[in-house]
Amino acid sequence: MRFAHIADCHIGAWREERLKNLNTEAFLKAMQICIEKDVDFILIAGDLFNTSLPSVDNLKEVVGKLKEVRDNGIHTYMIAGSHDFSPSGKTILDVLEKADLIKNVFRGEVKDNKLKLRFTTNEKTGIKITGIIGKKGMLDKRHYEDLDKEALEAEQGKKIFMFHTALEEYKPEGLEKMEAMSFHNLPKAFDYYAGGHVHYVFDKNEPGYGLIVYPGALSPTNFKELEKGGNGFYIVDSGKLQFENVQTYNVFSIKINCNDKTPEDVEAEIKKQIEGHEFMDTIVTLRLKGCLKQGKPADINFKSIFEILYAKSAHFVMKNTSALTSREFEEMQVNAEPSETVEEDLIKENAGKVPLLGMDKEKEMQLTVKLMQTLSQEKQEGETNAVFEERIKKDLDSLFRELELI
Repeated sequence: MRFAHIADCHIGAWREERLKNLNTEAFLKAMQICIEKDVDFILIAGDLFNTSLPSVDNLKEVVGKLKEVRDNGIHTYMIAGSHDFSPSGKTILDVLEKADLIKNVFRGEVKDNKLKLRFTTNEKTGIKITGIIGKKGMLDKRHYEDLDKEALEAEQGKKIFMFHTALEEYKPEGLEKMEAMSFHNLPKAFDYYAGGHVHYVFDKNEPGYGLIVYPGALSPTNFKELEKGGNGFYIVDSGKLQFENVQTYNVFSIKINCNDKTPEDVEAEIKKQIEGHEFMDTIVTLRLKGCLKQGKPADINFKSIFEILYAKSAHFVMKNTSALTSREFEEMQVNAEPSETVEEDLIKENAGKVPLLGMDKEKEMQLTVKLMQTLSQEKQEGETNAVFEERIKKDLDSLFRELELI
């Protein structure tokens, strides 16, 4: 048995014109590898898109490739991630499933206050697949608390569990504050646990459970991930993991320690590092840190540096000066934590401080997260202002009814 485990494609994540197709191209390349490797099936553990309602441009490329995959006899199984999921419950994944391009394995019902999941069976291999969707703010944790684990654990045969959440015991360095749950919340006795959400590569065979795996993000979604590289997915062949690197562009990273240097010194050092290089199909990242001995960060002539790099055929150039200061000018520091982590911390810190419709702290946190998700939706292509406003109103109405506020 050979299958692919992909997660966190985040198609549509980049807004920069020269990078907006980066994630789409990585997805197309990964699907092509799956076809060429003749996998039996594909797992996508959440966040196929960066939003629950992606643009038509992104969607048509994905649909075309998923159809090609299906025409090659390969089924694609999926769960929604924290970006795929919408407060209204509507997601483009429903459309893809209706078109028979994917199968959503988060299926079941609540009976006797227990979430009873059903398995989806891959006919070619007989493998049984189920899983739980991811939601922002760890709202998906409730599903695990209500889960009928005994029934899942008692199911015979080869089984895969898909999930889209961070596990407390396996959080990587730098994400210590990220909200997570214990792996003990997962049902036991599965052969493979296909994880998503946390953008790092990890695997561990946990006694009593099985092989717990994160493949990391399929392609970079931010500056740091561009620098780090190594994005891709796993092909699992008879229980053995084989990592497939998916790189659509080369990345050339320049890191300068600016301590006790002048802006002119920094410019000279950057130019020395790019001297003699060509940058065809290459993304160049510039990270500057430290304290200038004179002048201020704005005195560095980035315009001339960018002009040189683009003249050398660079695909795109990005800079990061968040850790750059000077003795003459104290630059405001930007919190380097992921935006979702910052939002969660602020919500936790302020929930319950002001009485709100008699709600307890947990319910107020749920309302806040879902309101933010609803109000952050973007207008769809071809959608008028009136239609967009009406859609938001309906989503808010559904949210308030769900939380029994009206």
